[in-house]
Amino acid sequence: MQGDVADPVTADLVFEEALKRFGHVDTLVNNAGIFIAKPFTAYSKDDYAVYMATNVTGFFHMTQRAVEAMTKQGHGHVVTITTSLVDQPMTSVPAVLASLTKGALNAATKSLAIECAKSGVRVNAVSPGIIKTPMHPVEAHQALASLHPIGRMGEISDVVDAVMYLESAGFVTGEILHVDGGQAAGHHTL
Repeated sequence: MQGDVADPVTADLVFEEALKRFGHVDTLVNNAGIFIAKPFTAYSKDDYAVYMATNVTGFFHMTQRAVEAMTKQGHGHVVTITTSLVDQPMTSVPAVLASLTKGALNAATKSLAIECAKSGVRVNAVSPGIIKTPMHPVEAHQALASLHPIGRMGEISDVVDAVMYLESAGFVTGEILHVDGGQAAGHHTL
């Protein structure tokens, strides 16, 4: 379904369609997100508004509807994509608004996991490093790869594998799984 993830009507339509088509909702992956690397004082009010709308408000509307449906059926799983910059900021990647919004999602993941634990709904997050996506031009790949201790950028499949692991890990809830080539473990020298 197309729509603005920050609009509650979009969430209503997504879950109406899912329930109509499938009769239940087993998993929600909150993958919508925005990333704008700028020094903190260079962010505009519009940058702040779009970050909050996409990263936080979208999470709120989609997750609220998912948890409601999952609680009724007695099981379900929410996985949110965050960023390892929350835990390990880098001087070379100024990203305060990413840390502010995705850090909020990490905190919400843990809180919601505890709130939902007895209802059969698990809540986890995947915290990626820099992943090869169209967001990053090919000419920047070598420099971006050097920011990870493992020496390469992540692949989309690395994030998918982490989501699928969490999906199959029935005893895991409240986890922030770092898929970041060692970025969250600490600094390294080049």
